[in-house]
Amino acid sequence: MSNLWNCSAAQAKKNEGNNFFKVKKYPEAIEKYTEAIAADPGDVTFYSNRSACYAALNRWQEAYEDGRQCVISDKNFVKGYFRAALALQNLNNLEGALDFVKRGLGIDASNADLKKMSREIEESQRLIKVEGLMKQAEQQASSCDWTAAFKTADTALRLDPTNAKLNALMDNIRPKHERAEKSRISSLGADERLKEEGDKQFKDAKFEEAIKSYTKAIAAISDKSGELALKVYNNRAACYKQLSNFDGTIGDSTHVLEYKPDDVKALMRRAQAYEAVERYKLALQDVRQVLSYGPDSIGKATYDLANGMQHRLNRVIAQLKSG
Repeated sequence: MSNLWNCSAAQAKKNEGNNFFKVKKYPEAIEKYTEAIAADPGDVTFYSNRSACYAALNRWQEAYEDGRQCVISDKNFVKGYFRAALALQNLNNLEGALDFVKRGLGIDASNADLKKMSREIEESQRLIKVEGLMKQAEQQASSCDWTAAFKTADTALRLDPTNAKLNALMDNIRPKHERAEKSRISSLGADERLKEEGDKQFKDAKFEEAIKSYTKAIAAISDKSGELALKVYNNRAACYKQLSNFDGTIGDSTHVLEYKPDDVKALMRRAQAYEAVERYKLALQDVRQVLSYGPDSIGKATYDLANGMQHRLNRVIAQLKSG
């Protein structure tokens, strides 16, 4: 009987709060919703409504706490995710806001408010990133580090190609970068120039041409075990892999591993090439070596890729054994 009375009293307080909310008397509405919560703390709509009041008053921290309480009380109450995300968005905690948005969309993927907020937050993050990159490029340019400034500005332009200020900055940086790059290349030895040529061709997806440049570079390098030579072998292996020349990939990767047995890129490329030519046990051996280094050492993406390969190779080997 007592519980029924509390619920009835709480709903009455909520209705009073709703009436105050409708006429924009937010402090009075907050007071009534608080009384409703005291009578029945299990009803998430009280917290949601009070969060809306706090938001109307720009009291964003309190709006967030009530939105968060909605989610804690009922993980399927989608409006709670919106309330918490809206507050965090206005507190400039965009990552936190986006986390709540994604969690809410995981429950209701068609929610219009959350989808709209997702777009808004991602756009804000893009603009913030562009602004940060622009400042970084300006600092690099002021230090006459034209190569770094060019790379930073180019990254920013990929995110915001029509930004007038950014384009003006790039117009200032580009000719200085080109002069510095020309001077740098002219100071390189023939082998290093050939590697640079191959690198550019690789970026342009001209893999056959890149292989020719890397092959010339290898011929010009006297120390085939040195750092430069191993980089060229690794890069040529990557070209071979793109062209499905798996024997070439295996040969160049093996050369690298003779001198750098823990080279993760060479191990992964060779493992993938071994798998492609159905030499599954050798592929599994390379993959297990990569996994032995752990995700903190090789990065989560590489670890996950290797782990997926390990499971796949184990299944194939087991199937072959079973006949």
